[in-house]
Amino acid sequence: MEFFDFHHHKKNVTYGIYNVDIEDVIPTGPYSVGIHPKDINPDILDKQFSWLDSAIHENCFTIGECGLDGLVPIDMKIQEMVFLRQIKISNELKKPLVIHCVRKFYEIISFRNKAEQAMVIHGFNKKQSIAEDLLKNNFYLSVGKPVLYNLSLQNTLKIVPLNRIFLETDNEYFNIEELYLKVSEIKGITLEELTQQIKENLETIKNG
Repeated sequence: MEFFDFHHHKKNVTYGIYNVDIEDVIPTGPYSVGIHPKDINPDILDKQFSWLDSAIHENCFTIGECGLDGLVPIDMKIQEMVFLRQIKISNELKKPLVIHCVRKFYEIISFRNKAEQAMVIHGFNKKQSIAEDLLKNNFYLSVGKPVLYNLSLQNTLKIVPLNRIFLETDNEYFNIEELYLKVSEIKGITLEELTQQIKENLETIKNG
């Protein structure tokens, strides 16, 4: 059985979506490409967006990571402008968005009505009230390794509908099958049912 890795940084993983770092080589398999908040350089933004445009090929599944980060030393107005430009690219190309968010969830929610495609919060590990507000605004949640040991996150996952979930390794090195086993246990379903649901979720966001 194969286990889809929604967001990863490992070039040897073929069943999943590889996250391309800025100026990185484009892989041959499915990938995501965007301008991460930490990589924003206000002095060469035009060059960065030219790179982004040139990096979007047939196998580009999602736009991102993009979003807002309250801890990086980039002015929030600039972050919001760069995020909005990537939302517009997503709308034009009809590709879902992978969202990076640190301490700015309600600001991210305020951008939801500008996006025509699915928005997936990657690496979600916050409290249940934030999950509920994101779900009310039609976000998807992609969860990773913390689900294996974070009891609060495990409880939060119980209220997340199966058709709003993705699973990822991000930049952690562990067997994603462990994550699928834990989530199937939390949700009270079989591994087969979970892997099938993830496939259906992928088709849903791919088709807008």
